[in-house]
Amino acid sequence: MLDVIIAGCGPAGAVLAAELRLHGVDVLVLEREAEPTTQFRVLSLHVRTLELLAMRGLLERFRERGRRRLVGDVFAGVPSSPPENLDSLYAYILGLRRQDIEHLLEEHASRLGARVRRGCEVTGFDQDEQGVSVELAGGERLRARYLVGCDGAHSTVRKLLGVGFPGEPARTETLTGEMEIGVPPEEVYDKVPKIRETTPRFGFRPLAEGIHTISIPTAGVTDRAEPPTLEEFRQRLTEVAGTDFGVHSPRWLSRFGDATRLAEHYRVGRVLLAGDAAHIHPPTGGQGLNVGVQDAFNLGWKLAAQIRGWAPEGLLDTYEAERRPVAEDVLSNTRAQMELTSPGAGPQALRRLLAQLMEFDEVNRFLTEKITALSVRYDFGDRHDAVGRRVPDIELDGDLLYDRMHQGRGLLLDRTGQLTVDGWSDRVELVADSRAAVEVPAVLVRPDGHIAWIGQDQQGLNEHLSRWFGRAAG
Repeated sequence: MLDVIIAGCGPAGAVLAAELRLHGVDVLVLEREAEPTTQFRVLSLHVRTLELLAMRGLLERFRERGRRRLVGDVFAGVPSSPPENLDSLYAYILGLRRQDIEHLLEEHASRLGARVRRGCEVTGFDQDEQGVSVELAGGERLRARYLVGCDGAHSTVRKLLGVGFPGEPARTETLTGEMEIGVPPEEVYDKVPKIRETTPRFGFRPLAEGIHTISIPTAGVTDRAEPPTLEEFRQRLTEVAGTDFGVHSPRWLSRFGDATRLAEHYRVGRVLLAGDAAHIHPPTGGQGLNVGVQDAFNLGWKLAAQIRGWAPEGLLDTYEAERRPVAEDVLSNTRAQMELTSPGAGPQALRRLLAQLMEFDEVNRFLTEKITALSVRYDFGDRHDAVGRRVPDIELDGDLLYDRMHQGRGLLLDRTGQLTVDGWSDRVELVADSRAAVEVPAVLVRPDGHIAWIGQDQQGLNEHLSRWFGRAAG
């Protein structure tokens, strides 16, 4: 019997597989598509996701293929400068092609020993107290201790599990794609700002090699799932801009609505949901992929702990308790952003007001940290404001804190030189550094980079080690 079957090898599924393999969990990933995506679409990796990649020693591989840009204009595209002194060594946005992101993450999971089977579609499953029996198209049956649905917005796993997916249907629709233009760039740059004054969701963004990303709202909402045609783009561009800009040679074309939905539960017994299988929302702010990857980092070590036998009671339930409120907030802020991109006089008045407010660094920082997930704080019941928040990467003696987290274990940063992790050393690494750039005596950090405890007494530390990492060995 396998330990875990993951349905879906998108970013969330690949990250989850890798996190489980760091703890020696036997993982099989089933991907419905027979071949990896060839989509050229450029996606954004936000600051918090870059931090998580740095924690696993992956960031440099992504930076080699990506393009950096400043952390500005992230909330509804309202013009803004990057906030001053954003608390991260990775305070930028990294744009990569979707195919590169998925390739790098799948390669990472495979290198760690995860098995990926393509052309395999989950069509059914049933669970009991010992595990989950999974049926594939074609009749093959597999058995695992746990099943995780990372199979997207139309998740088969979620539907078969009977978990509700309430929310709001799409009220608007946007065409988007990457293509070449047949007019001088100056003509585009002259027209676009004027059009955006009344149609904020209209956009041209230049990419490499003369390619532009183009977004344009439709006149209504359709129920068509297929991508739009180039002719549909040309027609809508002419209606809105008075010209089709001579667009041609599309790399990809797509349409999206502003539906928002959130799974009622992230776990039922031995079956769990992550990524778009658990939540969908408009892509404004570029949060979707990032939220799914962050789900996987939160779930991976907890599910591994359950399988390896050292999880304290209730640890796996904290996955839903922590991540579902984050998704609720993302749904809320994307709804707000979509309102701010509406063409009506009222929404545009609000947009102008917000642009003025974002000139205040405190407002700009609040919204930027929300979109980039730097402000996420899990409620651990501790009065110290830093507990539950992510730990920033800091300089140690000769390296960085995140360099010590590549193996997916917890970490105790001790400036006192008096604390130990005896009994938990197989799950938590001790880093004693009296000169570490933190203002507290000691910090206990979970494998996902969130602070679990701050203090200086061994008894308090032991209580929190037990809370998050189970009983001491021996």
